Order: sequence, then structure tokens, then C-alpha cells
Amino acid sequence: MRRSQVTTVSLLAALALAACTNAKDVLDPSAVKPPANSAQALPATQGTSATTSPTTTSPAPAATAAASTSATPAQTAAIAKTRLQVAPIVGASVEAAAPLTAELQVRARQRGVTLVGSTDQTATHVLKGYFSTMSEGKDTTVIYVWDIYDPSGNRLHRINGQQKAPSVGSGEGWPAVAPATMQAIADQTIDQFTAWLGSGGAG
Repeated sequence: MRRSQVTTVSLLAALALAACTNAKDVLDPSAVKPPANSAQALPATQGTSATTSPTTTSPAPAATAAASTSATPAQTAAIAKTRLQVAPIVGASVEAAAPLTAELQVRARQRGVTLVGSTDQTATHVLKGYFSTMSEGKDTTVIYVWDIYDPSGNRLHRINGQQKAPSVGSGEGWPAVAPATMQAIADQTIDQFTAWLGSGGAG
């Protein structure tokens, strides 16, 4: 019961972050180049939210191929014409956001989604992310909310969830979050985004 209450409170805190317009630490995803060897996580269950524990970082080429080949021609066309702009991340430290944004680029390319820079006027969708952490014992949970907007600023869809993994080091909060945890969130985010596009992109 106590864990359920903590999770509920943490999700409410994450939703409260969505109302913020200022953040101490933000990172423009267009400024980050993906590493040559980026970890890949198993695709998350498609939907608007995901809770995964622990973080899985082993490559899953077969699963990735299956997901890309199962799309219908109409779904593939909808994804191919998408030009996604990722807004600066709110709530996460620069160190934590760097592997997230790099993996967003890698996963988007795998899924056939084109990412565009912050000054690109041809974006069809804008992705805004709000993040917070919660430490419990030896584990740290990253809580995230992504809002998807059209170029006019109308919110079309929301993706939210949490990723729990063993803490790294002896600290709490963002210093305790491993890069692999943020990479897994990036994979889940793009997978859910493309699933939403494939379903017609209806809010």
C-alpha cells in the first residue's frame, strides 16, 4: 500500500512538472549527436504509459525488425512523412539528458521517423518531455511525461511512464541514474510514438 501511494504521489509530481515553463537544467536534443555504439532496449509494450523494471540494454535486432515489418503501408507512410522536433528536456540534468537525446535519434532512425532541429520550420510534431526522479532503497525510478504537439501548439497526445533501475554510485536523484536507464526510456518513447502514429494519430 505504501509503495502504491509513493508511486501515485510521484506521478502527480511528474504531471505537475508539465505545467512548468522554466527548468534549471535543460538540453536541446538537436545539439547532441548519437554515439557510434548506442545501447538498445527491448521495445516497450505499446500504449500511452510504460513501467519497466529493471532496465534491459541487450540488443534486440529481431524484435526491432519484427516491429518495423508489421506496419501496414498506410502506417509506414504516416511515419515516413513525420518530422519530429524534440524540445529541450525539462527536469533532468544535462548529464542524464545527453544519453536520452542521443538514443532518441538512434531509435527514431530505426523506426523511420525524421528528427529535425529546433529552428526547422517543417516539423509536423513537437515532443516535449518532463522528468523527475524518486529514490527507494537501492533503486532509483525515473518518472517521465511526454506531450506531443502540432506545430500550432495544440496538444495531440501524451506518453507517460516510469523506469526503475538499481542506483549507480552512492548518490540520489539524477547522479544515481545510469545512462542505460535513460536510453531505455528513449526507446520506449519512440516505440510508443510510432505506435500512436500507426493507429491514426488520434489523441
